Amino acid sequence: MGSSLTDLAGRLRPRFPGSASRQRASLRGLPAATALEIDGTTLRVVEASRSGNAGRVDRVHALPLELAVDADRTDASVLGAAVGKALAKARIKPGPVVLGIGRSQVVLRTVVVPDTGLTGTIASLVRFQVARDLPFRLEEAVVDFRILRHLAARQPAEGEADATSKPGPAAATPGTTPDTVDRVEVLVAVTRQESVEFLRRLAEAAGLSLAAVGWMSQANARCLGAAVPAATPTAMALVALKAEEVGIEILEGRSLVFSRGMPMPPVGDTEPETWIRAATIEVVRTLHALGGTPGRSSPESAVLLGGTGLEQALASALETRLGFSVPRIELAGALGLERPEVDAAAGGFSAIGLGLGATDPEGLDIDFLNPKKPTPPPDLRKLRWMIGIAAATALLVAVLGIRKTLVGRREAVLAGLQAELAAGEKRRPTYRQMIQQAATLKAWSAEERDWLDHYAHLSAVLPRSEEVYLTSIAFGPNRAIRLGVQARNGEVLGKVDRLLRTAGYDVKPLAVTPGADRNGYNFRTTVELTVPPKLKFDVAKLTPPPRPADDVSLDPPKKGGAR
Repeated sequence: MGSSLTDLAGRLRPRFPGSASRQRASLRGLPAATALEIDGTTLRVVEASRSGNAGRVDRVHALPLELAVDADRTDASVLGAAVGKALAKARIKPGPVVLGIGRSQVVLRTVVVPDTGLTGTIASLVRFQVARDLPFRLEEAVVDFRILRHLAARQPAEGEADATSKPGPAAATPGTTPDTVDRVEVLVAVTRQESVEFLRRLAEAAGLSLAAVGWMSQANARCLGAAVPAATPTAMALVALKAEEVGIEILEGRSLVFSRGMPMPPVGDTEPETWIRAATIEVVRTLHALGGTPGRSSPESAVLLGGTGLEQALASALETRLGFSVPRIELAGALGLERPEVDAAAGGFSAIGLGLGATDPEGLDIDFLNPKKPTPPPDLRKLRWMIGIAAATALLVAVLGIRKTLVGRREAVLAGLQAELAAGEKRRPTYRQMIQQAATLKAWSAEERDWLDHYAHLSAVLPRSEEVYLTSIAFGPNRAIRLGVQARNGEVLGKVDRLLRTAGYDVKPLAVTPGADRNGYNFRTTVELTVPPKLKFDVAKLTPPPRPADDVSLDPPKKGGAR
């Protein structure tokens, strides 16, 4: 009838869940774009275009923004008017424009979801995962994501299959449970709709055509990837300096896996030594905190981007604190820009990343203006109505058909129960006596208090006080024990977990948080134990670790309360 199989497939494909989501909703592979970034009182402008299968930076500008001292920078119309005036004064007429959202306005999460192969389905799973811990309602959020890596399914070994099928202490722990389906690790970026709407109004006030809204941290990583072609196999830190912010991006290969932005006082309003000292503290603190996160290690290399004039001094301070070289990346030479654009390129690295991402054939990895959206459910109202009618009819027929049989069975059960009740009435005094005796025995069992023995047992099991000490201990119902533990390092906490399990306690997985104290115990956790009913030990045979030579906890107090 004039229709080919290809046309028919094209009409049917959108009706199936997830099929339409294979096409990214955002603009992909813009042939040319202009990226804008407001950096303090400077407007960063990057003109980019597509070159082959990648984006290319054509020109970089740094334009002053003419804003009054008392101008309200939270007003999109005021800021947009200043941007439009600066572009007009520089005689720049941009086409599609790309803006970015800073790290402070983005909630970052890393989740693992089943790999369905359909972007729309993965988007639905991602939204379901992150909705539980957002600081605002999901209806107010714009969610986009980037797939970091694919995790292949792992079939259980013969021994694992037996262990995971049995409940109790012998069952496999969550870390060893086999993965029966392929999964993907996803980096999720969430921002408020009002942040995107602010940039939309800004572009409208400036007379610009907004095509995409990227994420500044991802743009920094994209810029570094273009400037440094060879990716490091281990984690690397990118320190990004701006007029009023210091950003830290952690990359594994080409993938951005962690990001943090620290607001800083304006460079021109602060003493250089004070600004560098504050920035160094924040960077070192972030890297050390990342090293204490489960599954992450501190980066062993770092690079620096920025055009504030303090990059060399900050690099020297970081090299002293971190113990490895922190080179500054010269973007102009790496990107093939002209000599007059050196200074503009040094401070415009985020705008460069936005421009390169927008003109890449795959488009921006994170685009809040055109995020990856869940597949809309198909219109199945008629089918559901028909299924409902059929189910109701079948249910009615089934109820009428089995009603008589069920009533007969219940009457037989009733007759049997009445006979048992009559026999039980004769034995009521005996039953009452047995119930009272059982209640007495249960009360005796519930009032068992052997916590001092467990306290002595734990003192003998735990490592020496030079490695770990308890900040609190609490005994709860159901033979539960909660310990507050302060340890020298993460290896000691792992040792504590192994020793407690070896001693026979049921231990919940530890949640470790950095928490240094003045004595050098840098890690803190709460250990939750359950005493198995079959756990037995002889207090007389316990051998606790010897007391440290300088331990004065048991010495009698001196006058005035001092030891």
